Amino acid sequence: MRILHFFKTAFPETMGGIEQVIDQLARGSNRLGIETDVLTLTATADTHPLEVHGYRVHRVRRDFQLASTGFSASALPCFSRLARQADIIHYHFPWPFMDLLHFAGRVKKPCLLTYHSDIIRQRLLLTFYRPLMNRFMLDVDRIVATSPNYLATSPVLQNYAAKVSVIPIGLDKAGYPMPPPARLRYWREKLGERFFLFVGVLRYYKGLHILLEAAKDTGIAVAIVGAGPTENELKRKAARLKLRHIHFFGYLPEEDKAALLTLCYAVVFPSHLRSEAFGISLLEGAMHGKPMISCEIGTGTTYVNIGGETGLVVPPSDPASLRAAMLHLLNNPAEAAEMGRRAEQRYWNYFTAEHMANGYAALYRDLFSTSLHR
Repeated sequence: MRILHFFKTAFPETMGGIEQVIDQLARGSNRLGIETDVLTLTATADTHPLEVHGYRVHRVRRDFQLASTGFSASALPCFSRLARQADIIHYHFPWPFMDLLHFAGRVKKPCLLTYHSDIIRQRLLLTFYRPLMNRFMLDVDRIVATSPNYLATSPVLQNYAAKVSVIPIGLDKAGYPMPPPARLRYWREKLGERFFLFVGVLRYYKGLHILLEAAKDTGIAVAIVGAGPTENELKRKAARLKLRHIHFFGYLPEEDKAALLTLCYAVVFPSHLRSEAFGISLLEGAMHGKPMISCEIGTGTTYVNIGGETGLVVPPSDPASLRAAMLHLLNNPAEAAEMGRRAEQRYWNYFTAEHMANGYAALYRDLFSTSLHR
């Protein structure tokens, strides 16, 4: 069986949450004998296909971008060719240009769509896009939500609940590097072992401005790993608040990230808007046996982190509650350690890459079998 994944960005050029899902799923599917192609846009001049982790990434030149939506004049012929070769087309939502190509390419293959997030910020553009979106959602054969929480709280998914399955995002712990002793020693000397860790792209919905307010006048150490559009603004805010224990490290090599996940006291994830649909770095924390702090925003973050069991869940946009949660974990190390143990067990029970790949493989087989009997 051959699957074509289609999304606006892909590993190794970028490594956000959706890119990680596609990469993990392609690798897991490969182990099950499923051949995978990924079609994506690129800002680079090099559009040669890449062999990545046992699957092939096909790239077409991105001509321009509007409201986080990439467009490419050369995408349609490449998409049409790859779609003819595939048994199933696997779309990753949201990306309005993808909807256009689905209809322009006159796709006749079985199609499924992983629904990663509602469209939150571009509400005006959503008004114009909604008719196309609804037609696209009606046309695909199956839709996958990444958590039962998101299915229950998304008004869009509720409209198509009859064809929605829930398959949680999974990670392969074996694919993460073992941090060398020298890197562990380096970070231990730099940060100690009672620091909180945030990992992610620094975007408007990540709630890091709330985290900075929460850390004010506490001396709580926080390591922030990642870069993004709000980075300079956050650094200026940290300077104004005189937060000398907040460390911005930018993007780090995977072995350094693994070292920080190994050493940190807990993972803090203050995302305060529904644009945060799941929280892969939360899942990385659980995988490393760390207690977590997240906000209740009605999405998958509270499916990964169960309040009072695997960590603490606080109201969004509430620095005082976030501060209290961080101090509670620091002041109760035995409870924090037990939460970390339960978090890791929950990872093994629900969130491995193997669980995810098996779930999608079953869905692929069902779609393929149904298409043969049409």
